[in-house]
Amino acid sequence: MVQETRECQNCNGSFVIEPEDSAFFEKIQVPPPTFCPLCRWQRHLSFRNARNLYKRRYPQTGEEIISIYSPDKDIQVLKQHDWNGDSWDSMDYGREYDFSRPFFEQIKELIREVPFSAMNNWDAVNSDFCNFSVGNKNCYLIFGGDWNEDSEYSSYNFYTKNSADLYWVNKGELCYELIDSENNYRTSFGRYLDSCLDVRFGFELRNCQNCLGCINLRNQKYSILNHSYSPEEYAEKIKGIDFGSYKQSEDFKKQFEDLRKRSIFRPYRIINSVQSSGDNIYNSKNCFYSFDVFDGAENCRYLLLVAGGIKDSYSIGHAGAKSEMIYDSMSIYPGNNVIASWIILNSHDVKHSINCFSSSHIFGCVGVKNKEYCILNKQYTKEKYEILVPKIIKHMNEMPYKDARGRVYGYGEFFPSELSPFGYNETVAYEYFRMTEKEAMENGLRWFERGERQYAVTMRNNELPDNIKDVPDSILEKAIECAHKGSCEDGCTFAFRLIPTELALYRQIKVPLPRLCPNCRNSERIRLRNPFRLWKRKCQCFGNSSENGNYRNTAKHSHGESKCLNEFETSYAPERKEIIYCEACYNTEVV
Repeated sequence: MVQETRECQNCNGSFVIEPEDSAFFEKIQVPPPTFCPLCRWQRHLSFRNARNLYKRRYPQTGEEIISIYSPDKDIQVLKQHDWNGDSWDSMDYGREYDFSRPFFEQIKELIREVPFSAMNNWDAVNSDFCNFSVGNKNCYLIFGGDWNEDSEYSSYNFYTKNSADLYWVNKGELCYELIDSENNYRTSFGRYLDSCLDVRFGFELRNCQNCLGCINLRNQKYSILNHSYSPEEYAEKIKGIDFGSYKQSEDFKKQFEDLRKRSIFRPYRIINSVQSSGDNIYNSKNCFYSFDVFDGAENCRYLLLVAGGIKDSYSIGHAGAKSEMIYDSMSIYPGNNVIASWIILNSHDVKHSINCFSSSHIFGCVGVKNKEYCILNKQYTKEKYEILVPKIIKHMNEMPYKDARGRVYGYGEFFPSELSPFGYNETVAYEYFRMTEKEAMENGLRWFERGERQYAVTMRNNELPDNIKDVPDSILEKAIECAHKGSCEDGCTFAFRLIPTELALYRQIKVPLPRLCPNCRNSERIRLRNPFRLWKRKCQCFGNSSENGNYRNTAKHSHGESKCLNEFETSYAPERKEIIYCEACYNTEVV
């Protein structure tokens, strides 16, 4: 097998099929992909609406329910309890495979007819407004986060308590506005904080306590803007800063950002991992071009947002729970030998299926539970199934589906985005791969028209008290104007309300009220993260200082006073202003 370069039929860019890729395709018997890795991820995510919730009339009872499917969606929706129950049977929608039409035309009909669960919120206690979540208690607007308690407005947070506005945070208490952090207590406004206590405004801190505005510190206490103080000096210094004040907090943030501009950055975070490339990879082995990978992935390529021990898988997102042999799929928990599928739980030998639980040997099914040997929701014997599947695969390649732009989809390809029940701007794809409405329409994607929101704002943004100590309980009755006033492209809700637990948290940790609605705050956090892409760059260490002279080295490097010659792949684009050192130079300075 040799390296092969192909042209993506979506973006027309070139991408490489490595010998390792070809070996995997041969092993699971699928043809090579026709979309590049980034376009595959974008297509996956165009099927995931995590955080847009709507009121929808429930036809069975006439009551109003909360759903991720807006009322205008041409699909059937059941309350989650009813969907999980026995009052309906997905096999009632089964049909014979039609060899006169492309496969994706046929499953498109099933998507419209077979009911979907209004929400994906399992084992929740007093946490009705959470989605793609498990085991939350007393939580509000948690998306993709599990086993949290008394927390709100967060995505991908796990085992957190009394916290809010988090993004990829594991095990924290009394935390606020954290990104990519774990094992913290009473910390706020930080990224890459690990095992810290009483930290505000921090970046790349490990095992630090009582630090304000610090960057790249390890095992430090009583520091402000990277200057160390005695406990007494520190206590005296912080008396002069009231972080409950929005103005004083913003003023200090500017000092912190100035220090950040003069600091060095590591090229990637690949922690306790070997032979891996990408960013935010932890405890993994042999993971190529992957991002946000946690807890023991092994022998995988092109992973995105996965956890819980993925093995021998390729081009997948939002998966976990010890899945193996997964290809071009999303939301698999767990699965084995799953190809081109979406939302598959506790299943194996699944191909081109959607929203199927505890099933095996299924092809082109939607919403089946506890079934085996099914095609398009129709039951077959094992013998008949094994005869039909090769014929269908052959038919999919001989009569592929063409979307509105003429892109071709055969066997082994994930579903075309035009089959997604969501508008592009409702999905996670929009969060990471932004498009305007015009661009989306030109790409054959749907766009959700939110309509004009008529909120009776009862408190203008500039009327908010500067200091949290001056906020009365009556603010819980106010509809607060978002500072963006709908002028952004972040799904701004124009106005927002506070909830009691949220206000109690702000008072307890002494932070000012937010000025943005939850959607805009979430987008701000995502913008602080790097893109899911790698660039080749050179180390910017020039011996005694950084290339631009803004940072002076504090230790002797292996290359002496000469320029470091190391090259690497990083998620920091070449045009960005951050000072990027190679891992060796960074560790010499920081670790």
